[in-house]
Amino acid sequence: QRQDWDRLAPGQRERLEQLGLRPLPAAEKPAAARGKRTGAEASAAFERGITALAQYIEREERTVVPRGWGEDMPDGTVVRLGVWLSNTRTRRAGLSAEQRSRLAALGVDWA
Repeated sequence: QRQDWDRLAPGQRERLEQLGLRPLPAAEKPAAARGKRTGAEASAAFERGITALAQYIEREERTVVPRGWGEDMPDGTVVRLGVWLSNTRTRRAGLSAEQRSRLAALGVDWA
């Protein structure tokens, strides 16, 4: 509850304060509690996902990616490609036209 302090009702906050609990300072909040990604971060994440998907399609010759699949990238990182693709599909209404066209160009049928 400490990381979601702002979302609590005033009465809930008062009761927690009576128990000695206080909200976390902004610097201590987990990244997920600080809000959504910035435009640059979201764009970089999309680029990593597209690059990983293109690499996967080139090797496997298919666009169906198991949800648990992690794609090893040349720089040594692992992109959780299955999760990325599933999340991207779920959030496709928020994709730009360019992002949808890039997915469609790779053969992603729902883009």
